[in-house]
Amino acid sequence: MEAPNHQWRKIKNVMMQITTLVCAILVITPLCLLFYHLLSSGISALNWDFFTKLPKPVGETGGGIANALVGTFVLLGIAAMVGVPIGVLGGIYLAEYGASWLNRWIRFGADVLNGVPSITWGMVVYALVVVPMKGFSAWAGGIVLGMMMIPLIMRTAEEVLRLVPNGYREASLALGISKWRTILQIVVRTALKGIVTGVLLALARVAGETAPLLFTAFGNRYWNHNLSDPIAAVPLQIFNYAISPYEDWHRQAWAGALVLLLVITLINVSVRVLTRDRFSQSTH
Repeated sequence: MEAPNHQWRKIKNVMMQITTLVCAILVITPLCLLFYHLLSSGISALNWDFFTKLPKPVGETGGGIANALVGTFVLLGIAAMVGVPIGVLGGIYLAEYGASWLNRWIRFGADVLNGVPSITWGMVVYALVVVPMKGFSAWAGGIVLGMMMIPLIMRTAEEVLRLVPNGYREASLALGISKWRTILQIVVRTALKGIVTGVLLALARVAGETAPLLFTAFGNRYWNHNLSDPIAAVPLQIFNYAISPYEDWHRQAWAGALVLLLVITLINVSVRVLTRDRFSQSTH
């Protein structure tokens, strides 16, 4: 015999399913509209020259963003060299060492830094790096992106390291292995996929930053042969083309935005692939 309110519970369940489905569609809709608008506005400018040629002189049609694509990867490489070691080691300290009161303040500081506007990062690095070096440079651009990556990587690394069962640590220490080797060879290796996931997410976050690069890398219409000189980047190229009065540059700005979105999507897909096995194992 069914309970008197069984039918009402079924109705509420269906209503909640419909509500959550509508909310999910509302979340996905802006992304679909963004993809559609970028495709319709920028696909006409995508060709071989766009990926292999330098920008044309002002007012001429054609050209490409080859230098900006290379510059973006150079900046991300410098950022990774700055942000990954500090972020991962900071996460290890929070998860394995340190006093509880100190860790609490470090976590608070990292969370605050995660919310700092990117233009503020650019102004700080401008004062600390660009002004002493007396010029914009790839180093300054990579440093500002690396600094933005540190708090995100540190918090992610801490969380995945804390997920490693304590039994792994205890078994290793019981065999006489030192603590630092236990952390390095057991704990970090067990959580490696999660740490890599955090690094990729941090790279995806800073890959599209424009404001801090305006204060540090500045941009360049030619190939960069010295990391102490200004360097081009896709976000900077998009910004400069978007504010120009030339229709062809507007099309290339849309095409650059489409390429940048595809790169970020590729990074996020890589994150999903890396974490798929971990999530499937946790459900068994």
